[in-house]
Amino acid sequence: MCGIAGTYRWPDGKIVTDRLTDILAHRGPDGAGRYGHPVADGEVQLGHRRLSIVDLSETGAQPMVSDGLALTYNGELYNAPELRAELESKGVRFRGTSDTEVVLEAWRRWGTDCLPRLRGMFAFGIFDERTGELVLARDQLGIKPLFLLRRGTGLVFASELKALAAATGGRLEVDHAALVASLLYYWVPDSRCAFREAEKLPPGSWLRVRPDGRVERGTYWSLKQVAAEGQDRARSGELPDLAAIVEESTRRHLLADVPVATFLSGGLDSSYLTALAARHQPGISAYTIGFRAEDAKFEAMPDDLRYARQVAERFGVDLHEIEIAPNVLDLLPQMTYALDEPIGDPAAINTFLICTAAREAGVKVMLSGMGADELFAGYRKHLANTIATRYQRVPRPLRRGVSAAVGRLPVATSRRGLRSVRFAKRFLSFAELPEETAFRRSYTMYDRTELLDLIDPDLAGTVDDVLTEHADTYADNNLDDFVNRMCLTDARMFLPGLNLTYTDRSSMAASTEVRVPYVDVEVVKAAFALPGDRKIAGRQGKAVLKEAATSILPREIVYRPKGLFSAPLRAWMSRDLAPLVREVVNDGELVRSGFLRRDALRRLVAEDAAGQQDYSKHLWHVLTLEHWYRDATSGSGQSARLTA
Repeated sequence: MCGIAGTYRWPDGKIVTDRLTDILAHRGPDGAGRYGHPVADGEVQLGHRRLSIVDLSETGAQPMVSDGLALTYNGELYNAPELRAELESKGVRFRGTSDTEVVLEAWRRWGTDCLPRLRGMFAFGIFDERTGELVLARDQLGIKPLFLLRRGTGLVFASELKALAAATGGRLEVDHAALVASLLYYWVPDSRCAFREAEKLPPGSWLRVRPDGRVERGTYWSLKQVAAEGQDRARSGELPDLAAIVEESTRRHLLADVPVATFLSGGLDSSYLTALAARHQPGISAYTIGFRAEDAKFEAMPDDLRYARQVAERFGVDLHEIEIAPNVLDLLPQMTYALDEPIGDPAAINTFLICTAAREAGVKVMLSGMGADELFAGYRKHLANTIATRYQRVPRPLRRGVSAAVGRLPVATSRRGLRSVRFAKRFLSFAELPEETAFRRSYTMYDRTELLDLIDPDLAGTVDDVLTEHADTYADNNLDDFVNRMCLTDARMFLPGLNLTYTDRSSMAASTEVRVPYVDVEVVKAAFALPGDRKIAGRQGKAVLKEAATSILPREIVYRPKGLFSAPLRAWMSRDLAPLVREVVNDGELVRSGFLRRDALRRLVAEDAAGQQDYSKHLWHVLTLEHWYRDATSGSGQSARLTA
């Protein structure tokens, strides 16, 4: 994994590209390189920071230049051996063993037609000296990031948004619509960008810029189409062998010339991957986390560590346990810098600390169970929404009585959180809404009225734009299966916008590559070839994946209560971060600028402190947004650096 950057007909392109790659040094501490070539009225510059994973020799160095093509590439190609063999059969002679060279030669032979043939995670820029064209491309599911910015006929691109901000001297304008979206979701959707001029290249797409300034865009892979084709397969009775497909994906994701380890939370997804990885790589290391006992108790968190130990012992895994008692006051601004955009999921801290510990032990590559919940309906929201359709058939007077009774219950006492009450209140906030609205409300932070009360009244139209975008995305499918409609929306919004984003940024901040075997094109195809009643069976979410996992895991692990890869937010907010919350609410930049309304924030704090509602996640995101906004509007281009 690496950091890539470059400029095309951009003023001072060489200087700017060097600045970009310097900022991305954490993504590739093993080497750096730059390539330049003239184009009409300017030049192209490609920069690279290398994290050596496959072919550690200089034959894998980048930018890679060969016979008129220059490539800067960030990714891993898991079908590189097959593509290499096919290209060799056509007369191609390779200098080294890197997948970078496979991508370059595949492009030479097939151009953009090579993209759907690439199985892996990637973002790259490739320049053709003969035509003077630069093409940018991103993987099918948006695992790897690629930001770009255009001014006139010039273009600049990079793996991280902070690099683009620095390239423009910190003079990028904040997009308040993106910030409104981040308040709703606690992350910025992949379709938006926190700065107005910048954009994210969409997953499964490419962009070509020509010397005359013309720009051409194309899509080579459609998740919507894959889901529709999967539904047709399911109707025909042609159901995939999920266990075989997941094992094959896991085996491919172990390909590396450096040590590989796994995340092991003790939950189904990471336990299944760890067991499969141990089958192909005996004695593999795994990393797991725990929290201070008082924090875990206050949060009413499950004992995931016990299950992680069972898996490690059963499969001969070398388990490393990390207790997280972070100085969150220091980590909050550092994580904000690493994440690029305001993301309010504290799981990013867990990922960073685990990857830091692994890197210190000499591990460069980690396997994660990310993506299984989105694709196989494993989140509580999926089950809750299916239950809600039945709850709506309960007589209205009885529903009113239930709502009133639950509304009076506290979500916490002075000594511990009441997890079941939190879930019940959350469920009742959306249980009687129409399908799309209910699904959105089941995982977002606010309803329309609450969001309007929180922000500058002048942004009311933006709220409707953000809500309409979700409704349009949810409706944009050819599926008649309720569960798969939820999974498709998650795979298009939640997965690339939040989980893959924080996983990439927080792991690369620790100079570590995280691979996601569930977010593999073949696994995705299989997931949408399975009907929803195979994913949610009765009250069992992720049923079909659990069935597959029983071939290797004990039932106690497979059917245990769902674990949490999160953090004890209520404990942090009521203890470590309470003074900072007061500061931000009373005199934060978001309040002073008018973007957020002080009275609304104070109500959130008061109701949370009284135990009436659990607003710990809301307030955590306000803190992350405050830190991001301060730096984005100061023009200083935030200077915080991550340290373990």
